[in-house]
Amino acid sequence: MTGRVAGKIALVTGGGSGLGAADCAALAREGATVIVTDVALDSAQRVADRIGNGALALALDVADEANWLSVIAEIDRRFGKLDILVNNAGIVQMADCEDVTLDQFRRVNAIMNEGVFLGCKHSLPLLKRADNASIINMSSTGALLGFPIFFAYSAAKGAVRSMTKSIAVMCQEKGYRIRCNSVHPGAIETPMVQEAEGRVGQEQPVVAGVLPPGAKGAPEDVANMVLYLASDESRFVNGAELVIDNAVTIRPF
Repeated sequence: MTGRVAGKIALVTGGGSGLGAADCAALAREGATVIVTDVALDSAQRVADRIGNGALALALDVADEANWLSVIAEIDRRFGKLDILVNNAGIVQMADCEDVTLDQFRRVNAIMNEGVFLGCKHSLPLLKRADNASIINMSSTGALLGFPIFFAYSAAKGAVRSMTKSIAVMCQEKGYRIRCNSVHPGAIETPMVQEAEGRVGQEQPVVAGVLPPGAKGAPEDVANMVLYLASDESRFVNGAELVIDNAVTIRPF
């Protein structure tokens, strides 16, 4: 199947690397015009140049409301609508509740909690102009399990999970043609995971087929789910939390 999101305009935050870059590539491959945003514009531009199909790179600090407003205004000026919003940008802070500082906690939540709020809030006017729009919020298995060392990260991802459901119901109640779902990856081979594990740049090859317990997924595994949720194939999937973790969260030990 090709052209699954042909003609759609997609905005991806944190699109300069990792999961975001994989999401951008998958959406562009299936026909979407992708706005690649990242706090590092050079990274976003490299991804936009690589994926083609009219991709546009814009600088975006998702914790900055004024920056969001300027990006949305630029998308409005160029395209007049938005079909797909992928709130992907994130950071990780390794510290438990006793050790994390208030500044660290606030910074993590500013990016992944407030950033998703701002993205949804300010994108809605453009999303409402689309025929069948989709918001995809990147949460985590950290929102579903107890991970003491990722306290701030898990708190932010839990907020993303909850906000997603509220937005999905709100859009239905107000008659907006917008779905909203959250994606909950487990351990995925990304630069952020490598940094947390102290092995930056040591990428593992993508393994084909069913993975054994404990194996990490590839960014493309998450991007394939994002592509499905972005397409009209998932029209009956709304307010859901889709877990991509190779059965980690359901194991009895």
